[in-house]
Amino acid sequence: MARLAYIFVALLSLVYVSSAYKILFVSPLKGKSHAILAEGILKPLLKDGHEITYVCGLPPDKPLPKVTLVETTYKYQSTDKDSSFSLSEQMSKKMSIKDLTKMFGLLSNITNSVMRETSVQALINDPKQHFDVVIAEWLYTDIYASFAAIFDCPLIWLSSCEPHWKILRNVDEATNPAYTTDLFSNNIPPFSFTQRLTELGFQIMGHFIDYMYFADTEKEIYDQVVAPAIRKRGRPVPNLEDVKYNASLVLGNSHISLGMPNRLPDSYKHVGGYHIDKEVKPLPENLKKIIEGSPNGFIYFSMGSNLKSKTLPDVIKQDLVKMFGKLKQTVIWKFEEDLPNRPANLHIVQWAPQQSILAHEKCLLFITHGGLLSTTESIHFGVPIVGIPVFADQFINVARAVKKGFARRVDLSYSMVGKLHEEINVVLSDPSYRQKAKELSFIYHDRPVTPSAELVHWINHVVKTKGARHLRSPALDVAWYQKTYLDLALVLLAIVLAIVYGIKFLIISLFKSTKKPQSSKKRN
Repeated sequence: MARLAYIFVALLSLVYVSSAYKILFVSPLKGKSHAILAEGILKPLLKDGHEITYVCGLPPDKPLPKVTLVETTYKYQSTDKDSSFSLSEQMSKKMSIKDLTKMFGLLSNITNSVMRETSVQALINDPKQHFDVVIAEWLYTDIYASFAAIFDCPLIWLSSCEPHWKILRNVDEATNPAYTTDLFSNNIPPFSFTQRLTELGFQIMGHFIDYMYFADTEKEIYDQVVAPAIRKRGRPVPNLEDVKYNASLVLGNSHISLGMPNRLPDSYKHVGGYHIDKEVKPLPENLKKIIEGSPNGFIYFSMGSNLKSKTLPDVIKQDLVKMFGKLKQTVIWKFEEDLPNRPANLHIVQWAPQQSILAHEKCLLFITHGGLLSTTESIHFGVPIVGIPVFADQFINVARAVKKGFARRVDLSYSMVGKLHEEINVVLSDPSYRQKAKELSFIYHDRPVTPSAELVHWINHVVKTKGARHLRSPALDVAWYQKTYLDLALVLLAIVLAIVYGIKFLIISLFKSTKKPQSSKKRN
């Protein structure tokens, strides 16, 4: 009997080992929010038994078993003073993260640095390395798709944002700007005539930016870095365009409770909220004492991991301290340094366990920059927000939240404190905001499986089906002029012109045949 049990366990072990895959995960940006999303990918995959090589910008705080780190060493941010994330500089208009030329130039340089990194070069030029699938974070560059071409395996894109036209065109086609929003937009459909023009302009500008900032860099990287690595493995080098549009699917950090009901291909999968822990961690004792000692509940204020509250102008800091002191609720402010002369109800924390804070029943309101991780967590725990967007997709995230009815918006400015006080009172005095947050939280949670379980399922599915070709959209194999029926329009134009000129020719011919010839008389 013991022998049979041993054989049974051995067979189970073989099944377990056979379903474990080697995964290459590429997420090289050094932003904390990107690192949080990356670790949200790593943990369930490790729990499922897979082995992961992780090309990372920020390594995990603690070593993870069965994870080989390939750390990038580029630098793009120095001090808070000259950082693109300085709130003071945003407000003074000395610089703007909306300056797309600067932002996309920066992303292009990062891409170039990552692909030429010594550790990355060693990885891709090692003929012994092989992977079952590549997962690559997409952020305005398609060149990371070339990892799948090098290792001859399926590709999965990870998108940190709600679905938008630039990521969707990689697995289907660009969405119609008449009713879908660009990542940098403020507009929510249905659009006015002017807004439709704006969205069309965003798409035209997006194509121009691709041409100006990424096309040449990607082609150069592909020819100089990727192609030699493929040749070393004894395979012909595929066309870059074929590589870019050969993804099996997109895992999107999105969900309908937060976004809009866009038309999506089968190869796009909503897994928003996968980074949130299944079990809420207990609060540190100091925070627990503050929160449970709040008779009127509390407000949580955080500008995220990249934006630092200490870079606010001093006058704004002082005005915020005074304004918070007028509230009867306790205020917990994630701030990088202590503030003098604080009122008794204002508490400063340099590090905040955000999920544990939002999960507490006494949390009445979340004042946030509107990053997608923060807005997702607010809906996960059913907490209304006041959004202060600063850059990138924060504007559209807050706009969607306002449209859905669980948020108010305040623009970053020197006069923002009075407006913030007003909007705080609106949300706290009107129960509809909290009710709407709870309704959307129910929609968010009402899924067949958890987002992390769905994420693991689709990654495994792609490997098992050798690339999930059955999910590939036929739109990828149709030329743009065929999608728009431009070829048909040209054929119809040619037919119309042929008919017009044919009729004209017949009329001229008939006119000539009916015209009487004039007799000529000989003159003496």
